[in-house]
Amino acid sequence: MAVVSHGFAPGYITYPHPSPPQNQPNSLIPLENRHKKWSFSGQICRLFVQNRPENARFGAQKCSRVSPLATNCNLSPASCNLYKVSIGIVSVFQEEYRALRPRAPMPPIAVRFRRFTSLNTTIRLREGQLHVNLSDLLEGAHESVLHSIAHILLAKLYKKPIDPIHNLRYKRFASSTAVTHQTELIRGARGNKRFFGPEGRYYHLEEVFDSLNAQFFGGLLGRPQLTWSEQNAKRSLGHYDAAHNMIVVSRVFDRPSSPRYAVEYLLYHEMLHLKHPVTRRGLRRCVHSRAFKAEEALFPRLKEALAFIKRL
Repeated sequence: MAVVSHGFAPGYITYPHPSPPQNQPNSLIPLENRHKKWSFSGQICRLFVQNRPENARFGAQKCSRVSPLATNCNLSPASCNLYKVSIGIVSVFQEEYRALRPRAPMPPIAVRFRRFTSLNTTIRLREGQLHVNLSDLLEGAHESVLHSIAHILLAKLYKKPIDPIHNLRYKRFASSTAVTHQTELIRGARGNKRFFGPEGRYYHLEEVFDSLNAQFFGGLLGRPQLTWSEQNAKRSLGHYDAAHNMIVVSRVFDRPSSPRYAVEYLLYHEMLHLKHPVTRRGLRRCVHSRAFKAEEALFPRLKEALAFIKRL
């Protein structure tokens, strides 16, 4: 079995679809079972969700055009969260497969939308069938974007070179203002952030934050959630999560051998991320802008703090 994922988020947590009210047009609708040949599990896995109106160009509003492969679900009834996927989307993957592998036999292709916490997409080859999971953030995406996603996933799976045009088109789509904003909202709503509190054995992050806020920001910086990490992580010493408005500091600093200036610098660095959000220069994300670096250089014991961190 080969598995390939594609996206910009480092990870995600998924949840099963809640069942929407049955009186709404996008409700789950069971397929007909006149002869009662399906088991209860089979009936549940044949539920589908009407796609959004903007996907009408793919025939998503017509039940007769739904691909049987696209609604084939082997999951348990509790975790089955299929969206209705039309023949048009499956045909996009078929076209890109044929372009990449003109002489190879066409495998069955199953495409599903999933409630991921980001723009992640995955493809896997299992028992001779291609299983594609697309983030539901891609519903309503232009057909050319879907072609690019299909090309990139298939090229990675079969270790083929990725067409620069497809790569550029997808990056432009993923980095657009509307998509990045929607991605942040989805991460905040669906993501699960673990919180262990600001009080450590030797340092209290809220006390350190308030001290730095008064010294460097005039007390004007709103305090986000502050928490120590679960583990004594040395690779990820700290980060600011904009989706959850939370600063996480590695518990490796909560010990008597850690000087206060090192803890202050690390928290000060993450506070600067709060003041200077990530921006974009074309297709590139700018995490540490010039203004960010200029303010970071104002920290009194910067060299000592960096030297301590390097010794960890």
